[in-house]
Amino acid sequence: MNSIIQLDAELHSSINRHGFFDLYHKHSFKQPARTTWIDGWKIEYMAIAEPETLHKTPIVIIGGAFQNFNSYKYCVEQLFAAGPVILIDLPSMGANQQITNVDTGLSAGTLELSDLSAMLGQWLDIVGMQHVSVMGMSLGSVVASGLADLRPELIDRMILMGVMQKTRKSWRMLLEESLFLMQEQRMEEFGQAVILYLVNHAKLDVTRMSPTAKRLFFRQMADFTATEQERYEINCNRLLRLTDVPIPICKVLVACGQYDSFTLPHENANFALQCPDMEFAMIANADHVPQLQRRKETMHLFATYLRGESIQSLEGIINLTRAQLLTMERRGEPRIQVSQPFTQLTHRFLDVQFATEIVDLNFFGLMLKFHHQDSQRVAEYPRDLALHLKDEEGEFSIECLIFEAGETHVRALFKHGSFDVAERLLRYIQRQQSALMPASA
Repeated sequence: MNSIIQLDAELHSSINRHGFFDLYHKHSFKQPARTTWIDGWKIEYMAIAEPETLHKTPIVIIGGAFQNFNSYKYCVEQLFAAGPVILIDLPSMGANQQITNVDTGLSAGTLELSDLSAMLGQWLDIVGMQHVSVMGMSLGSVVASGLADLRPELIDRMILMGVMQKTRKSWRMLLEESLFLMQEQRMEEFGQAVILYLVNHAKLDVTRMSPTAKRLFFRQMADFTATEQERYEINCNRLLRLTDVPIPICKVLVACGQYDSFTLPHENANFALQCPDMEFAMIANADHVPQLQRRKETMHLFATYLRGESIQSLEGIINLTRAQLLTMERRGEPRIQVSQPFTQLTHRFLDVQFATEIVDLNFFGLMLKFHHQDSQRVAEYPRDLALHLKDEEGEFSIECLIFEAGETHVRALFKHGSFDVAERLLRYIQRQQSALMPASA
């Protein structure tokens, strides 16, 4: 009798699945998103499959803050080898423009990331998905981890890319700075800042992020409508309120770009080390957006893992053991000393300046040395001071975010908000490295 009941359940599931998933074709991504309403909140989704793998475990993809479904147009084709695909945008995420509950009038900003995880679990129940694999990328990784924590019985396998359990102060300051720029309506600077935070410009020579992709990404940010600006603020504040990310107990692949400068590889590694059933992989020569820079390698990695096959020795993938994760380098870029370390910081509005000495720096930040307790005075202006630099090309300045001040030393991030200044800083660093390089024998 039990075997008959089981066969009936499988048949019922198969019939439902054929009705739920659209068969994939070249115009699939031109179709409007499907919608489900839950207590006044709108969930937007696409459910697509190829006949050969329609019977396999569905793969739910939760993207980051900026992706729309079209972002995955060239990604899902490789994933179909592992199963049917569900792309989902929860309220105010992805391309879902909803920022107000239609029943209560509440702002989507009242939904914490854990609330979105619970909503996703409720939606899976509504559409009859009893067992899924989940891919969470960037902001989506937090929602995915929350789902695994709340509803572990739903999860077969999970992929998290660009994840960390606790947010570091310097990371929060970058998000806050982007909000300040947007609130001040410095949208060109805002658009450049977001790209400079997400894309590792110190490694563009190896990540090979195309200028066209970077320009389109920038314009998307700089041209934000009022609704998109509000959605950005909502998602930033969700992340700023985040205290920790739940650790999934299911099978999980934690992945990141080799040169991710936004969620650092060692942060991804620390998260992975806490997962009881994990594998870890880095996508070679990629940063926070491997799906744009190394799409083929990234999607092959994901599809291989989701099929339950070995991810060892895949082309373009760096596998690390638990032992190797424990000794991973924390800093992505080495700090260098400079030939003219004595310089000054000036205020962008006030007639205030501080003499300082550069201890070391890289593209992302630096350490400065001060005398006579000036470090404490500098800390009073955490986002308003600019460092002045000079080399054979001339003088230029770059604004800083002060995130740590001691008795005589200050640590700061470079407040990147200009492609031109970022390129100038890279050339400055290259000159310093050449000047300090020992002459060949």
